[in-house]
Amino acid sequence: MSEPATVDVANTTVPFDRALADEVQRLVGRLDAAQRAWLSGYLLGTLNAASAPTAVAAPDARPVATILYGSQSGNCESLAKRLADALTAMGVSSLALDMLDCRKTHLEEAQHLLVIVSTHGEGDPPDRARPLYDLLHGRKGPKLAHLKYAVLALGDSSYEKFCETGRRFDAQLETLGAQRLRDRVECDVDFQQAADEWIATTVSRLASRPVDSASVTPVARTSASVATAYTRKNPWQAPVLANIRLTARDSTKDVRHIELSIEGAGIHYEPGDAFGVVPRNHAAEVDSLLELLPFDAETPVTVNGADSSLRSALLEHFDIGLLNRSLVERYASLTKQSKLPETSLQGLHLIDLIAGYPLRDVGVADFVQILRPLAPRLYSVASSPKATPDEVHLTVRIVNYESNGRGRRGVVSSLLGEATDADARIAIYPHRNAAFRLPANPEAPIVMIGPGTGVAPFRAFLAERETLGARGRNWLFFGDRTLRSDFLYQTEWLDWRRRGVLHRLDVAFSRDGGDKVYVQQRIREQGADLYAWLRDGAHIYVCGDAQQMAPDVHAALHEVVRTHGALDAEAADEFLLTLQRERRYQKDVY
Repeated sequence: MSEPATVDVANTTVPFDRALADEVQRLVGRLDAAQRAWLSGYLLGTLNAASAPTAVAAPDARPVATILYGSQSGNCESLAKRLADALTAMGVSSLALDMLDCRKTHLEEAQHLLVIVSTHGEGDPPDRARPLYDLLHGRKGPKLAHLKYAVLALGDSSYEKFCETGRRFDAQLETLGAQRLRDRVECDVDFQQAADEWIATTVSRLASRPVDSASVTPVARTSASVATAYTRKNPWQAPVLANIRLTARDSTKDVRHIELSIEGAGIHYEPGDAFGVVPRNHAAEVDSLLELLPFDAETPVTVNGADSSLRSALLEHFDIGLLNRSLVERYASLTKQSKLPETSLQGLHLIDLIAGYPLRDVGVADFVQILRPLAPRLYSVASSPKATPDEVHLTVRIVNYESNGRGRRGVVSSLLGEATDADARIAIYPHRNAAFRLPANPEAPIVMIGPGTGVAPFRAFLAERETLGARGRNWLFFGDRTLRSDFLYQTEWLDWRRRGVLHRLDVAFSRDGGDKVYVQQRIREQGADLYAWLRDGAHIYVCGDAQQMAPDVHAALHEVVRTHGALDAEAADEFLLTLQRERRYQKDVY
């Protein structure tokens, strides 16, 4: 008898022939969570039976905790894994699920539901959380009186609807009859301390014994591809190897290709990952703000339990940029002023607020308490470590503009844009994004949709596939303002197309003609071919703007599937959802 062939099924290599692999998939698909847990224990027992007796889980065994995570950039997934590890260490069984994979039966069978979810855009759930969100809020929502739950909400207080998705999950679970295991905890962009405490206290309640938050350690990623030694608090000081302007001088945008050295860092990453750049406010802007404050620059303040001067804190820890309604309200309460800006805050910064409404009779500790933390910036990797070892490449749009009579600049983009000296270094750390990955099967075709700087990860994808000799077809949709001035990486795309690495290239330049043309129109125009690629197993990737581009592209894909698949709207929705669940439709949007 010949050896069984290795078959790729749902992006996982398995040692079965095709017929047996399909049979296993059909069987597993029919099992609920408890049955899968029993089968897993049974198979483990049969493997270990020769060396030692192994206890097999009872057929009705259920995990004590079901962990659901809804993540846009990977933070919630990372926290869910840390929570699962902490539960395991305390002897509490758990099942961690991406919200995209959660079914109604998971909710009905759960004993304790631990929800970790971020808020996306203006109060919306992340894409991968949307199906579960709709289920809970729809007419088919399950009765959950048997369930106890806890919610950890991640958000960004610069948005008006801070942690809105977590709040809605919390309220709806209660509406469906579930009982709170503990109160909801809301985290801002600097979420680590609050998340650690939530994990520790939640585990304590389920384990019926105390857990110290200091013992909640990061997940040991023995099989992950991104080193965890470097973090925001312990970044790698990366030498700048190149800082090249990609757009023409007459372009309305300044986009840079930046190459950083990670030689000697031991950092490993994959295409699809991102790198965080540690932010630092511009010294001139901090000094201008200090001139308006009634405090000396060296006044001591405490930040995250550590002592610092006020100037250092404003440089490295606090956001002194764009205003939002929440900050204005906190400032009004602090200063007891009733007449504060009631019109649009568009383009206004903290310095404008203090200049117009001076700070008086307020202590420095109370002042810094209302400021939000300075958030790191994540940039999608534009390089393949296999093609360019010891380097990471980023594609960065430099933000500079005028507002309210002042020159403004992006905190991190200006830092990167000015890093042109021979000895320039940038503080970076890797950020794993397991939800944006090339298919495991190198034969699978891929479709990449990335307008503007959203094209960055697709440069990494093509470099990776070329280096590996992957034979799958590659199709890129790119869009920007003008062909002459804004065609990012034009020479590389055309060279890849000439050499047969990039099989199709469709572009849309919105300012080159009378009518504005965007990538979603090109998608509709090529709908028949695109649907044929999907039938052939293609994976679709979308990267870029979350507010307009991503919804417009999704609508275009929906129309393509409806038209060329002869489906109604509901069936087209299900088609795209199935692609997401099969990890064949992935987004990296911001």
